[in-house]
Amino acid sequence: MRTRIKQETNLRLMQTATQILQKYWNHNTFRSLQNEIIDSVLKGNDTFALMPTGGGKSICFQVPGMMKDGICLIIPPLVALMKDQVANLQKRDIKAIALTGGIQSNELIELLDNCEFGNYKFIYLSPERLQSDWVLERIKNLPINLIAIDEAHCVSQWGHDFRPAYLKISKLRTHFPKIPFLALTASATPKVKEDIIKELGLNNPQIFQKSFERPNIAYMTFEVEDKLFRIEQILKKNPQPSIIYVRNRKSCLDISSQLDSLGIKATFYHGGLSLKEKDKNMQLWMNETVQVIVATNAFGMGIDKANVKTVIHIQLPESLENYYQEAGRAGRNGKKAYAVLLTSPSDIVQAENQFIHILPDRKFLNEMYIKLCNYFQIAYGEGINEQFSFNMNQFCLKYGFPTLKTYNALQFIDRQGIISLAQEFSEKITLQFIIPSKEVIRYMSLNPQDEEIILTILRTYPGIYELQTAFNIQLIAKKSNHSEEEIITLLRKLKEKEIVEYQTKNNDATLIFNEIRDDERTINRVAKYLENQNKLKKEQFKSVLHYVKEKKACKSRLILIYFGENTIADCGSCSYCITKKVKKKEDNGLSYEILTLLKSEDLNSREIQFKTKKTTDEIIFALQQLLEANKIAIKSNNKYTLLL
Repeated sequence: MRTRIKQETNLRLMQTATQILQKYWNHNTFRSLQNEIIDSVLKGNDTFALMPTGGGKSICFQVPGMMKDGICLIIPPLVALMKDQVANLQKRDIKAIALTGGIQSNELIELLDNCEFGNYKFIYLSPERLQSDWVLERIKNLPINLIAIDEAHCVSQWGHDFRPAYLKISKLRTHFPKIPFLALTASATPKVKEDIIKELGLNNPQIFQKSFERPNIAYMTFEVEDKLFRIEQILKKNPQPSIIYVRNRKSCLDISSQLDSLGIKATFYHGGLSLKEKDKNMQLWMNETVQVIVATNAFGMGIDKANVKTVIHIQLPESLENYYQEAGRAGRNGKKAYAVLLTSPSDIVQAENQFIHILPDRKFLNEMYIKLCNYFQIAYGEGINEQFSFNMNQFCLKYGFPTLKTYNALQFIDRQGIISLAQEFSEKITLQFIIPSKEVIRYMSLNPQDEEIILTILRTYPGIYELQTAFNIQLIAKKSNHSEEEIITLLRKLKEKEIVEYQTKNNDATLIFNEIRDDERTINRVAKYLENQNKLKKEQFKSVLHYVKEKKACKSRLILIYFGENTIADCGSCSYCITKKVKKKEDNGLSYEILTLLKSEDLNSREIQFKTKKTTDEIIFALQQLLEANKIAIKSNNKYTLLL
């Protein structure tokens, strides 16, 4: 009887969950494991969920958060992720707020007051905020119904992107002993999984682990001499939406332009673009006005386009975690898709220079931090909450620091909560009216179409006649009920008529000091984490090299083994498996023909294809067989040569 009642109760709860899913997210059914995780949370269990990218992790706390009375507290690692999820919830008329590290204390107090009395359902809190005891005191007075830790691998020293601030999350357990914890991650090795459960203090957690296997994705690894030619072949053969991941901003522009010249419509995305440019380029791709988006790893947060056919990496990734997450943006509709990694002989050296040789050690980190404080004239024992515009290139030039090593050092102290670094371009606008107020009134009477915007500006910035005033376009657009484009057009017109002084300036980044300057003590406190992270990054890169160099194993199996899944079955569709499917014809003579050609001169694959009149797949297969048999080698100029 009790069992039946329990089953009926669970059924009613899940019916309610489905109704919420339909109402707010327009989905009729849950994805694999979402049902089970939500059910566990609703029963009050601590829960650990390992769901690969695209599995719909956020639904697992958003739906129960809507079902339960009170507020769901979410702790994610990145400000961009917080803002993205809050914006998505607000679009659905769900009250949500983000309390990030850069908010001043007086503003934060006001926002927390709003949380307490404003009927909010979701609070996104940066882990660094938990360092402040007074924030904890305020949080414990809120009606928290669930605590969700997103990207929970950040709590482990052996997880990529470890953040010591995540270790403070366990403090919440003392304040909310009966509130369930939900730890979510998309990538965790068995060691990291154990760490998460231990460090968060999860109490007999229900564990849900979705397999890392993506049977609809064919993992392809090819060593090629002409990457652009191979990209063109792939994209023309598969004309559906595609992503190409590159290592830097310049490559974004170059590859995008080259694809356009080949008749393949493309755009680009990187951290240096303004928000407006990012949105514009993103929409071009989302709406399929262009086929391809060429991007750095800045692209990915909140991206959920179901019909991506191909994800191409043209340089070695930093880790298999990163590669798996980025490759996993293909085929989310369950249809056949491709994750292609193109390599060349020089890639390993380049990748070592980028990922390994530029890892900052304790000495460099300490020197860089002191110089950073000096750069902004931060006195010893001061600097907390101070904010600056920051041009990293100028900083490196001034002190003779290598750019990539400095960038990694800044990233590290950002993850430790010592500083907050916003890497997007920000446009700083200043405005001042330079004619008397009566002349402004006269202008409005003659130009009534501009009156509403001008009055909004004057009401918002009462001192704008006296001095250059920092100006927020988004705020004025919202208050005046006009578009940002209309505001900018008017400002330009007023400047031309010499009514206002209007200036814009682009800054590389905004930097906030979260702690007082304490020089060596600051760095010594986090140095052990730096050493662990350097060791981890070296091990991760070795795993990438193993994945690329291993020619006699299924690529899908190699990924699964890395994440602790042992399987004996090959996927049947990766670059290794397809070579097994090709029937070897002893009498076709292609290998002999290639060897004969190479006796006369070294050739690249395109030249071999032209001379033999064979298909690309036939040539690639034959060359791979000859390489594995050590009969030929590929030279640094990307030409094949005979081995004596």
